Amino acid sequence: MSDSARIDHLEMRLTEQDATIDALDRTVTEQWRLIDRLTRQVAALTERVEEAGTRAATGAAEPPPPHY
Repeated sequence: MSDSARIDHLEMRLTEQDATIDALDRTVTEQWRLIDRLTRQVAALTERVEEAGTRAATGAAEPPPPHY
């Protein structure tokens, strides 16, 4: 294999690796955004459950619906 063919081969591999790294970076960034959004949702749901538990533990009865 001549030097120019080796260099061409290495340049092609480098270009393919750069494309792969860019694709992986986009994937990781997208997943991080999703994880962040889901973490915020879980925190909000946890807070709602704790509030509901506190209301139930204090014995505060909810008012009956208007049709009663």
